[in-house]
Amino acid sequence: MSKRVHARESVLVPSGNYTCVRSLGERGVHTVMASEHDDTPAASSRFCDELVRIPAPKDDLVAYKDALVGIAARPDVKTIIPTRPEDGYVFSKYLDEFEQYVDLVVPDFETLRRVHDRKLLYEAAVEAGVPMPRTRLFSEVAAFDKPSIIKPRYNVVAGEYVESYDPHEYDIVKSVRHVRPGDRPDRDEIYAEMKHDPVVQDYVPTEDKYMFAALYDHGEPLATFQHLQIRGNSYTGGGGVYRTSVYDPELESVARKLLGHIDWHGLACIEYLKDAETGEFKLIEINPRMWQSLPSTVRAGADFPYYYWLQATGQKHRIEPGYELGVGTHYLWGELGYVMSVRRDDSPLVERPSFVRTVWEVAASIYREPRFDLARLDDPVPFARYVHHAVFNRGGDEAEEESTTDRDGDGDGDGDGDEVERRGTGITLTPGLNFRGR
Repeated sequence: MSKRVHARESVLVPSGNYTCVRSLGERGVHTVMASEHDDTPAASSRFCDELVRIPAPKDDLVAYKDALVGIAARPDVKTIIPTRPEDGYVFSKYLDEFEQYVDLVVPDFETLRRVHDRKLLYEAAVEAGVPMPRTRLFSEVAAFDKPSIIKPRYNVVAGEYVESYDPHEYDIVKSVRHVRPGDRPDRDEIYAEMKHDPVVQDYVPTEDKYMFAALYDHGEPLATFQHLQIRGNSYTGGGGVYRTSVYDPELESVARKLLGHIDWHGLACIEYLKDAETGEFKLIEINPRMWQSLPSTVRAGADFPYYYWLQATGQKHRIEPGYELGVGTHYLWGELGYVMSVRRDDSPLVERPSFVRTVWEVAASIYREPRFDLARLDDPVPFARYVHHAVFNRGGDEAEEESTTDRDGDGDGDGDGDEVERRGTGITLTPGLNFRGR
């Protein structure tokens, strides 16, 4: 495929992902942010060159895809970074449309299906000889004989996976049910909540939770990273809000074995639990995009947005993998959510910690390691706007767009800026907002 020549090379970031914008903006790449919101906090960064309004994917997934293809057709845009949960599905399903204009580093759709479908992922793990909790369809489980977790079968519930969905609609179901032996959950209620036939995974008594991140080139690793999750969104689990960079040879081995077995291509964020009884690293899920804790990854020296750019633009030989160990970072709003979860959340399988002790531990860790995902002294406006949105709840989900795992910006955004709509594309341009000061 012939690529276009242009004096300015741009990257498209299809969400308010501050870390991607900052990483590439610092390196002189023109950054184009696409969002359904006019005032997403990351757009106020001095590293954001351009904000383009697009339809929200939850309103119409095909319109979202069409808008991104329209931006990709610009001569300066060279690639698009997958940041939202929907992006892996959209980019792989419609890869031919995107590759008319840009290079994407994503798996083919059948490979994507193997990781989006937790039942197929379990089968792949068994084939590869790597540990993963037993995973069965909910409809096949007559009785619960051990502690279990009911969760969605698919990362993204969409038309290619569930026949009742048309191409324009999808769901990202976050519901998780903890079940004890002998429990009899209401099946109709479960199906209604999950919106499809979910899976049942054996509960793993957990010593620690880890993330393994990687960028692959057709089965070969270009860069990898590991962190230990110290706290998640909730005391019951969830995406990491306090993590520290680590390296464990056994974790590296089992992750590479799986990704090599499925001939993986592109980004992979893999969640692992270390079994407290066996010591094994057990695979929980794979997400084919940038991850919620990306700021901590980049802070430790593993610049995956830049690595992705280099691979997509034919410069993978310039990737220099490696990172500093023991770098801890915090997602401040997530830390508050963790504290509140001690009062709010409940699980029959996870013991509730002391509220006072939790507050003390969070405060002490922030004092010891004052590194934060969004709060940067050399670029303070995005964090200030994030706090303003979060406190006053202005504009729905704009404040949520920075996170890329559990808190993507996928809400409606009604802007009142100086807008010009391109007829027939669903794209709204908001000119003159933020230009890099260098």
